[in-house]
Amino acid sequence: MVEVPFDQFMREATAALRSNGALLASLDAEGRPNAMTIGWGVLGVIWGKPIYVALVRPSRYTYGCLESTGDFTVNIPYDSQAEEVLFCGTESGRDHDKFAECGFTPLPSAVVKSVGIGECGLVYECQVVHRNDLVPEALSEDIRAGAYAGGDFHRCYFGEILRTVADS
Repeated sequence: MVEVPFDQFMREATAALRSNGALLASLDAEGRPNAMTIGWGVLGVIWGKPIYVALVRPSRYTYGCLESTGDFTVNIPYDSQAEEVLFCGTESGRDHDKFAECGFTPLPSAVVKSVGIGECGLVYECQVVHRNDLVPEALSEDIRAGAYAGGDFHRCYFGEILRTVADS
């Protein structure tokens, strides 16, 4: 892996969200890595900083991980990893060691506690600089009815991208 500018592979990172998804990795309170599939996210510049905004529901195991560590990595998988991405999106880290079961290698991060996924082609190392709960009343009715029929509104984690690495 080599360090690259955060915006060098924006197109690929966004395309991953629209296809199989990306993998958000964080550590639980015991330091065990966990990966969760994300299909929603925003990559851009806020406050003059490169930022990745990831949305996580309070009911998810990953929510507690993010609250515990205050950082995360976003990992862009290859298309050939669709099965692993599906597993990480349908099974809970409460019940599974997703890294072991998917054959993921924890990739030590240079600037955050959370690890990357060694088998992914692109990794963003992010430090949470702001978190914000969605305001149900502020959402349009079609989004509220479609994405939140059962409640469980996301918390938005604004992660400053401190380092980006990609396959060489």
